[in-house]
Amino acid sequence: MTSLPVAPDAFHVFDTTLRDGAQQEGLRLTVQDKMKIARLLDELNVTFIEGGWPGANPNDTAFFALAAKELELKNAKLVAFGSTRRVGMTAAEDPLTQALLDAQTEVICLVAKSHDEHVFKALHTTLEENLAMISDTVGHLVAQGRRVFVDCEHFFDGYKANPDYALEVVRVAADAGAEVVVLCDTNGGMLPSQMADIVTAASEIGVDLGVHCHNDTGCAVANTLAAVDAGVVHVQGTVNGHGERTGNANIVTVLANLQLKYGWPLVPAEALREATRISHAIADITNQAPNNRMPYVGMSAFAHKAGLHASAIKVDANLYQHIDPALVGNDMRMLVSDMAGRANIQIKGNELGYDLSDRTMAARITDKVKEREMQGYSYESADASFELLLREELGVLEDLFEVTAWRVLTGHEAGPEGDSEATVKLRARGDDGISAWVGEGHGPLNALDVALRRGLSPTFPTVSDFELADYRVRLLDQGHGTDAIVRTLIDTTDGVHTWTTVGVGTNVIEASYEALYDAYRWGLLKASA
Repeated sequence: MTSLPVAPDAFHVFDTTLRDGAQQEGLRLTVQDKMKIARLLDELNVTFIEGGWPGANPNDTAFFALAAKELELKNAKLVAFGSTRRVGMTAAEDPLTQALLDAQTEVICLVAKSHDEHVFKALHTTLEENLAMISDTVGHLVAQGRRVFVDCEHFFDGYKANPDYALEVVRVAADAGAEVVVLCDTNGGMLPSQMADIVTAASEIGVDLGVHCHNDTGCAVANTLAAVDAGVVHVQGTVNGHGERTGNANIVTVLANLQLKYGWPLVPAEALREATRISHAIADITNQAPNNRMPYVGMSAFAHKAGLHASAIKVDANLYQHIDPALVGNDMRMLVSDMAGRANIQIKGNELGYDLSDRTMAARITDKVKEREMQGYSYESADASFELLLREELGVLEDLFEVTAWRVLTGHEAGPEGDSEATVKLRARGDDGISAWVGEGHGPLNALDVALRRGLSPTFPTVSDFELADYRVRLLDQGHGTDAIVRTLIDTTDGVHTWTTVGVGTNVIEASYEALYDAYRWGLLKASA
C-alpha cells in the first residue's frame, strides 16, 4: 500500500476565486462582492487570497484601494496579481508593475510565459527577452520589499514542447528571488499520471513549487493532488471550482482532501467545519447556483436514496459515508422517493422529529410515498411537502386554512397589475364563513399568490414575510405532448428559512397551485409552532 506524503513544514493554500474564478462566463463581481468573498475566505483560513489585477481594470484597482483601508484579514494575506513587465521597457518604468506596488500588498503573484510558442505568438518577442522580463520584474519587486510568486503559464504544455526552456523559466524566476514558482496547467489538458515526472524535473532546480490546475479534463483536483504527491508545497484553486471554461480546481475539495485524507493540519478543525456554509455563501454572492453534487459541501454529498443504503445507515451512519459530514459542516440527508424502503422513511421521519418506529405505520407511509411518486410527485427535494404528507398519515396535520375553490383567467393583454387575474375562496382558522379574494399579477402563479396573500393576511400577518425564491417546471411524460403530466417545485423563504414544495397536475397552473398551496400550509405551520 502506497503511503501518503508527510506534511511539509510550510504549505500554502492559495485561493484565486476573486481573480481567476471571476473569469467564469456569466460571473461578474463588484468591489463589495469581492470584499464579502475575501472575508469568507479568511474565515476558511486559506493562506493567500488573490484579489485581482490592479492597474489592468478599474474594478480591481478600486478593490485594492478599498481593501487597503477596510479589509482586515485575520488569517490570510491578500495578493495582487500582474504580469511581467512589457517588452522593451524596464520594470521600474512599467506603469502596470508600479500599479502592483501601489496595491500595497505584501505578496505579488506574477504570470510569466513558459511555453516558447506563446513567447513568439503572444508576446511577439524572443526567448531571451522573455527571460529578461521575468528576471527584471521579479528582481524589481523583491527590491521593493515584496514577496513574489511566479505563475508559469502553460508550463506543462511548454515542458512537453521544449523542456529545457520551460525549466529555464523556473530557474530564472528562482534566481531573481521568487519565493514560489507555480506550474500552471493553463489549458487543463493534463492527466494525473503525467504530473509526477514533470513536477519532479522542475523540483531539481531547488525552489519551492506550486501548482495551478484547470478542469478541462475533469482532473483538476486529481492533478493537484498528484502534484502534491510529487512535492509541491503550494496549491491554487477557487471556491466551488469557479473559473474560465470548465473552471479551476475546487480549493475546498483540495483542502478537505489534504486535511481529512492526508491528515495534514492545514486549517483549524473549526474552520473546516465552516466549509459548507462558506461555499454556499460565496455561491450566493457570485449568483451561481451551487452544484449539489460537489464533493464534501454539496447538498447531495451525503444524501442517501436507495433503501439498501438506508437499512445499513440505521445500523451505522458511516457504512455509506467516507467521512462524518459534520467535519465539513454538512449533514447526512435521507431522500424520499420511489426507491425508498421503510428504513428511508423512518430515518427521514426521525430527521423531521417524528417517531416512525411502528413498522406497520412506517410501511404504510412508504407505500403512500411510492404511490404518489408513481403519479409524478418527487419528495427527495421537497421536504416541506413530505412533512405535510407525513403529518396527514399520522393524523397530526392541522390545516390552518382551507381553500374551497380557485380559478385563474389569463390573456395576452397586460394592464398595470399584470396579465392574469385569480379568485380564491377560502376559510381561515377562526372564520365563520368562506370569503372570496381576487389577485392580479404577472402570470397565473403570481395572481394566485397575490389572492392567497390577501385572503390569509388578516388572520396570518406573517405571510407578508413569505417570498417565492425559485420555481421549476418539468414535463413528466413527453410522449403526451402538451397534455402531459407536469411537476412543479417551488422554493419559498421567510428571510430565515427556505422550504420546498411539490405539485403535480395535468397542466402547469394546476401543478403550480398545489405547490403554492403547500408552501403556505407548511410555512404557517412552522410560524405558529
